Amino acid sequence: MGTLVQKKKIVEAIAPQTNAAALTGDYISVKTLHKITAKVHINQANAATVKVDILEAKAVAGTDAQVLAVDMPIWVNEDLAAADGFTRQTDDADFTTSAALKHKMVIIEIDPAILSDGFDCVAVRAGASNVANIVQAEYVCDPRYLGSSQPSAIID
Repeated sequence: MGTLVQKKKIVEAIAPQTNAAALTGDYISVKTLHKITAKVHINQANAATVKVDILEAKAVAGTDAQVLAVDMPIWVNEDLAAADGFTRQTDDADFTTSAALKHKMVIIEIDPAILSDGFDCVAVRAGASNVANIVQAEYVCDPRYLGSSQPSAIID
C-alpha cells in the first residue's frame, strides 16, 4: 500500500502569510510528475476577494514566467467550517473567491501536458487582496516514480 509520502510528492508553495500583495508560490518542475494539484488555503478576514491562478515558466527560477491561460479543473470550498466537501467549478484558467469572511480552499489540477512548448515549471499565485487575509498553498503531486526517495521537484 505505502504511505502518503511514498505515493505523493508534497511541496510547500506559499508559506502562511498576509495577502496584501500578490503571492507567487515556489516554482516546481513537472519533469518527473504526472499531475500537480495546487491547494490554496485562504483565511478571509477581510471582504477583499482573492484571485488564484497558475503561472508557467521555463525553469524553477521563474524564467520567462507567464500566466497559464488554459482551462483546468477547479474545486472550491468557500466555508470549510460548515462542510468538508468541495464543489466542482467550470474549468477555467483562474478562480476568484467570494467576498464572504470564511476559511476557504481552492484546488486547481494541472496536467503537465497543457503547458506551452518549452515550459516545464509551474507556480500557483494568489492575487493581491488585503493584509487581513492569510494565504497558504502547497502542491500535492502524482510522481512518475513511487517510493520515499522521489526526485526533487524544486530543481530543474
